Amino acid sequence: MTEIPAHLLKRAQEARDKAATDSGAGTATSGATSDSRIPEELLNRSKAAGGVVVAERVATGVATTAPNGNSPLGTGPGGHTQRLLTVVKSGSIQDVKAVPVDKVHTWPHLLGPEFVAALACTAFTFLFSWFVNAPLLQAANFNQTPNPSKAPWYFLGLQELLTMFHPMIAGVTIPGVALIALMLAPYMDRNPSNKPEDRKFLTSIFTVHLMFWAVLVIIGSFFRGPGFNFTFPWRDGIFFDL
Repeated sequence: MTEIPAHLLKRAQEARDKAATDSGAGTATSGATSDSRIPEELLNRSKAAGGVVVAERVATGVATTAPNGNSPLGTGPGGHTQRLLTVVKSGSIQDVKAVPVDKVHTWPHLLGPEFVAALACTAFTFLFSWFVNAPLLQAANFNQTPNPSKAPWYFLGLQELLTMFHPMIAGVTIPGVALIALMLAPYMDRNPSNKPEDRKFLTSIFTVHLMFWAVLVIIGSFFRGPGFNFTFPWRDGIFFDL
């Protein structure tokens, strides 16, 4: 059997001695004593609910007997009684969240649909390439360089920059600054909202980057003619092959 700690035994003995002194002086009162620190309304509520209350004589060390009369309630070895917790507020032991958290697990809520979408895109690309021939030109002639000689559309922005700046600036500095700005954007805008109206800073940075690159690609594709000179497509035609 587990032994009762010494400090609890000492506290119970002090309570008995004090109760004996109070009863000898004729200061005992009916009901709950003044040393019992259990509110009267809580005792009445527990009695009305039909529960057994070990409270009225807790300070005196006298145990209350169970309804069947078999054994004292709230007693330990040697007949010592211990104080019981009467009321514990739910907020102190429970973390109640009124608003549910709008989060889901990556698997399978995210990766599952992404995997299905990847399979669908692969199947579409395979069927499209099966029925539609790729717009390939004839074999390259090493003795004849096409004029104008244009890069693929996704590199036309860099080729357009080369007509305006030094190769070091057009090929390294400007693209490097743009990529670093995009990488640092999530750290500069730490707003957790997914709404575009709440992410104006990040949306503005990405929009400027996208429009800057789109304008360069459009100019290089449709407004550059022989010698990569500026031309108007409605006057000289389009020098761009898909």
